[in-house]
Amino acid sequence: MRIGVFGGTFDPPHLGHLILAAEALDQLGLDRLLWVLTANPPHKLSQPISSISLRLEMVLAAIRDNSHFELSRVEIDRPGPHYAVDSIRLVQEQYPQDGLFYLMGGDSLRDLPTWYKPQELVEQVSGLGVMRRPGAAIDTVELEAALPGITNKIQFFETPRMDISSSDIRHRIENCRPYRYFLVPAVYDLIQKHHHYQV
Repeated sequence: MRIGVFGGTFDPPHLGHLILAAEALDQLGLDRLLWVLTANPPHKLSQPISSISLRLEMVLAAIRDNSHFELSRVEIDRPGPHYAVDSIRLVQEQYPQDGLFYLMGGDSLRDLPTWYKPQELVEQVSGLGVMRRPGAAIDTVELEAALPGITNKIQFFETPRMDISSSDIRHRIENCRPYRYFLVPAVYDLIQKHHHYQV
């Protein structure tokens, strides 16, 4: 099988995440897409993040209607710090016969040489599914020089342009602004029921 690995804090998971996941599934020919809920991402240690139990509940609510989507606990059930290269290795142990395709945005691809053990990550995956933003240029020559072999792993996919972000949704909730239609109804209902993100 071809398995996509989609990591994030998902605080909260929104329609942009779901559309990206669906487009990756379709355009990259994936059989399954694992949502890897990141407990404590190293690059967000200074930012307040909702509890893992809250985010877990919301992700499960967001993906429950799609049989191709599945939650992965690979970063929930082990202590941090959590690096992509370690998560990919553990997912590969769970699916030893399958190809893994790590999903990321163009910005993350440009920054990949600064990640923890990036060459090892590139070598472990069957492909890097990169969301291409309109008008964004990526210097693959420079990337190849920094991470030999990466060019053959990159597979671009397109998504509609959406200016939806989890931080904006949290800001809207805190300031009593409308946010309902940025989320699937099940996630919206959870936030309303438990008064999440309200100050």
